[in-house]
Amino acid sequence: MIKFFLLANRQGQIRLSQYYENIPFEQRPAIEAEIIRKCVSRNASQCSYIEYHSYKVIYRKYSSLYFIVGVDNSENELAILELIHNYVEILDTSFEQVVYKAHFILDEMISNGNIVEISKNAILDYVNLMTLTDR
Repeated sequence: MIKFFLLANRQGQIRLSQYYENIPFEQRPAIEAEIIRKCVSRNASQCSYIEYHSYKVIYRKYSSLYFIVGVDNSENELAILELIHNYVEILDTSFEQVVYKAHFILDEMISNGNIVEISKNAILDYVNLMTLTDR
């Protein structure tokens, strides 16, 4: 099960954070800072998985952004890397209003910490439908 999804830049600034488990709001900045520091400090030859307390943290770097997902031990790391890749492709396809759409697309892919949709075409169809109704 997915516990959180973070998007951060190389300087460690959070660009998006979504939690699927109750983590007190006041604890989040410290957790995020430590996880991001660990991910940013790793080099390209190291694997994209780290352990952090009771979480497996899977991350992927695209350009200057780090897409970071915290999961429990039952989750498949390769499936999470595929989820991240699909999310990035969908963001690339629908780059207008990126912050609003980033949350919207993530909500279409993950619900209550569970992956519910990974089809790029299905998600883009829904995003395009919502974009048409917003006009």
